[in-house]
Amino acid sequence: MFTQVRSANRRVSPAPSDGADGRVVMKAVYVVLEPQYQNALTIAATGLNDQNGPLAVELSGYLIEELRDPANYADFCADVAAADVFIASLIFIEDLAQKVVEAVAPHRDRLKAAVVFPSMPEVMRLNKLGTFSMAQLGQSKSAIAQFMRKRKEASGAGFQDAMLKLLNTLPTVLKYLPVEKAQDARSFMLSFQYWLGGTPDNLRNFLLMLADRYVFPRGDADRPQLTVADPVVFPDLGIWHPLARGMFEDLKEYLNWSASRADLSEKTRRGPVIGLVLQRSHIVTGDDAHYVAVIQELEYRGATVIPVFCGGLDFTRPVNAFFYDPLRPEEPLVDGVVSLTGFALVGGPARQDHPKAIEVLRKLNRPYMVALPLVFQTTQEWEESDLGLHPVQVALQIAIPELDGAIEPIVLSGRDDATGKAHTLQDRVDAIAERAIRWASLRIKPRSEKKLAITVFSFPPDKGNVGTAAYLDVFGSIHRVLEEMKARGYTVEDMPRSPKELMEAILKDPEALEGPPSWPSLTA
Repeated sequence: MFTQVRSANRRVSPAPSDGADGRVVMKAVYVVLEPQYQNALTIAATGLNDQNGPLAVELSGYLIEELRDPANYADFCADVAAADVFIASLIFIEDLAQKVVEAVAPHRDRLKAAVVFPSMPEVMRLNKLGTFSMAQLGQSKSAIAQFMRKRKEASGAGFQDAMLKLLNTLPTVLKYLPVEKAQDARSFMLSFQYWLGGTPDNLRNFLLMLADRYVFPRGDADRPQLTVADPVVFPDLGIWHPLARGMFEDLKEYLNWSASRADLSEKTRRGPVIGLVLQRSHIVTGDDAHYVAVIQELEYRGATVIPVFCGGLDFTRPVNAFFYDPLRPEEPLVDGVVSLTGFALVGGPARQDHPKAIEVLRKLNRPYMVALPLVFQTTQEWEESDLGLHPVQVALQIAIPELDGAIEPIVLSGRDDATGKAHTLQDRVDAIAERAIRWASLRIKPRSEKKLAITVFSFPPDKGNVGTAAYLDVFGSIHRVLEEMKARGYTVEDMPRSPKELMEAILKDPEALEGPPSWPSLTA
């Protein structure tokens, strides 16, 4: 039922040929919810080892769902027991969060650094960078804890969004802390900036920073001379297109760039506008092949796109910022929306806020689809599974988004078992693009040209049950609906004058099938 990928297959170790002899080695273990960071972290660690500098890295990585496998969990426990650094992010599956705590907590005091980004509180309490700790998370009266609690109460934002706001106001917060604690708190927030940056360069400098400040601190006899660059910061909110030279933070700039493109056909320029909701982590880590495929397919089929992203987990922010006409702020610019995150509009895999999502989507009033990348299975595991999608993915990426009002959950991309990178499932990308355009076209199509079907209950067949329902006037209701549709501009030909005429027309239709369907004989 659950993924059988061996996490040991992605282990990064300095080879003897790298000249690791005489170099200091930092052992790091990470566990994450989603696979997009795997490849970027692997490139970062491999790059450090290939440089033959003073530091080498031994890196062991796990997806949280892989810990359900006993062999993987045993490897994870052994790796943590030998590690210098522990890193975790988005650990929100309760039973697995407990397994992480049970494996890491006994070694927390020994670890040189434990860095946990937004996760369940019990996992966040594992954080440790020098004097910085979240062991009292939820109980602490520290300046940072109080700031984040007030931010959450004021805005309703989740923990990750509160941390993003904290990054922007860090100097104000740190002045209330003792110098040493302020420095370690700054290191934690700097770590978060590296992590959100997500590129191999940012993650390489993240590892270097941890090594420089905590694994081999000043005064350590084995301390290597390391050069650590500042994180490259990306917009927290913006528009991204694979053909553009950079990210857009202004809608008008993006629209001007789009209007200047010579590669767009006239059909596309006149076609519907599809808003796409993306995860920034996929973009910055370079795990964006499935995004590129959807954008290309939509444009090829005659739609223009506005692909938006945000750094946190509240995707209503880019929806409100970029899906409305800049000249007429109350008028939606898009004809349909497709979320490629696979998650709820607010909270992603963490804390959901369905009322907020519903409010935003109701105001937008456009068809809203959620397509999902395979997260907890590889492509091969999914194709060979009798169950299909992983049960956790069904809950997080089908059932929960439907509470927001999402429709048509279609698997968007597969996952490579070695690198964790997403790869396009083109037949499904075709289906998503086709459905999105059809939904958008249906919205703008004149009512008089729309074709609708009304199904009538008849079970079991051939038992006189056509149009029956306990205590309900089926044909009266259908007749009332037809009257309302005609009044609102739909074409209703040969309208029966009464519910009785409608009933007789249906029951006496010469083309109607009477009796049970005839099935082909199973005999030779």
